[in-house]
Amino acid sequence: MPKPAEVSDGNFETEVLKADIPVLVDFWAPWCGPCRMVAPIVEELADEYNGKVKFVKLNTDDNVATASKYGIRSIPTLLVFKSGEMFDQVIGFRPKSDLKRTLDKALS
Repeated sequence: MPKPAEVSDGNFETEVLKADIPVLVDFWAPWCGPCRMVAPIVEELADEYNGKVKFVKLNTDDNVATASKYGIRSIPTLLVFKSGEMFDQVIGFRPKSDLKRTLDKALS
C-alpha cells in the first residue's frame, strides 16, 4: 500500500507542480486532531488511485512558506494540483466519498 510521501518547501515544486499526474497535497500538523482523522482516508485513497493520482503530505509547522503561499488558514486542507496549477481544495474533515468525487473530477 503506497503511503503519501512527505514534501517540503524545498521539494514542493519538483514533487507537486512538475508532476505528470494530478497530486493531492494533505496540509497537516502533528497536533491536529482532524488531520489524524483524515490521514487513514488519504492512505486508502492513495491505494485506490495508485498510478493515477500522486499523494503527498506537507507539515505546515515545518513548511510555512508553502502553506502561506497557498493561503492555508486551517488544517487539514487538501489541495489537488493538476498540470502545476491548483485545481480544487477540500478544507476540514470530509467523508471519503467527497474526496473521491474531487479526485474523479481532476481525472476527467
